[in-house]
Amino acid sequence: MISRRNPPIVLKAAAAAAIALGAAIPLNAALTVPALAQAPRDAGAEAFVQEGAQKIISVLNDKGESNADKIRVFRGLVDQLADVPRITNFVLGKYARTVTPAQRDRFAKVFREYAQNVYETRLGDYHGETVKVTGSVVRKPGDVVVTTSISGGKLSQPVVASWRVLGGGSSWKVVDVQVAGIWLAITQQQDFVSTIDNAGGNVEVLIGQLEKQVQQQQAGRKS
Repeated sequence: MISRRNPPIVLKAAAAAAIALGAAIPLNAALTVPALAQAPRDAGAEAFVQEGAQKIISVLNDKGESNADKIRVFRGLVDQLADVPRITNFVLGKYARTVTPAQRDRFAKVFREYAQNVYETRLGDYHGETVKVTGSVVRKPGDVVVTTSISGGKLSQPVVASWRVLGGGSSWKVVDVQVAGIWLAITQQQDFVSTIDNAGGNVEVLIGQLEKQVQQQQAGRKS
């Protein structure tokens, strides 16, 4: 389901912001980014990513907060960083056009729960990493890819991560995160569409699998 790769926890939180919440925008269309030297930068988008990453780090660094409090604050950050209904339709791919309203509602609910559980179980994986914006590329007005370097902590070398943000001025939202050359929302879509394809186009199979995994996640927390 959600990408099997294991990026740093800062990216996990951003990916949750991007992936767990959603609408059908063509994230996989023309994602090639122009060379940095040939493209303009967007200071507003860069500031949004830097500030958002710092908010995440501040929560992770707060030794006075209980895990339950961190989870509550994290959920609020997800709503701040992501455009709340942006990506759910996208990760359903071609099946976003055929699901019933009831199926869409069930999928949105369970997908959000599933993604939240994934990053919330990894809060303890933070070991002092820092995030620094190193540049940005304006793909078109209101659509910017911001590049960052994540370093320190237990990382043996810096990790380059790109954050695709939509908006303008002081209003931006993360819609996808790239690490190790992989756009996480696109990878998620591939996983979900494959699951539905293998079920003969039955979206209920994907919803059922996610509901089962949420139950397992909740049971694991209680054990």
